[in-house]
Amino acid sequence: MEEIKRQPKKSIRFFNDREVRAVWDDENNCWWFSATDIVRAINNEPDYTKAGNYWRWLKRKLKQEGIQLVSDTHRFKFEAPDGKSRVADVLNSENVALLAKHYPNNRANEFLDWFS
Repeated sequence: MEEIKRQPKKSIRFFNDREVRAVWDDENNCWWFSATDIVRAINNEPDYTKAGNYWRWLKRKLKQEGIQLVSDTHRFKFEAPDGKSRVADVLNSENVALLAKHYPNNRANEFLDWFS
């Protein structure tokens, strides 16, 4: 009998008119949030490319400080603005709070208040 693969639950939330995409993980019983979307929302950045570049820079900076928020296993496909599915780094709720705590400026405080 052929196994039917269920589509994961998806959610889109908005912070300051910037979408924050999420995917439900049945196995771990938690939501995973797009790291680039979080950076884009915190920085109020309209450009996905700039937000992605900032996320990659921030991820390297935090890793140098001994803070690793994502690994290769923390990746899901999200639909990009161009309609294509792309693999993205994701954070669970605990790591969203950790990111906000270590964000280079205090802009993350308002986001964390909204997120909580």
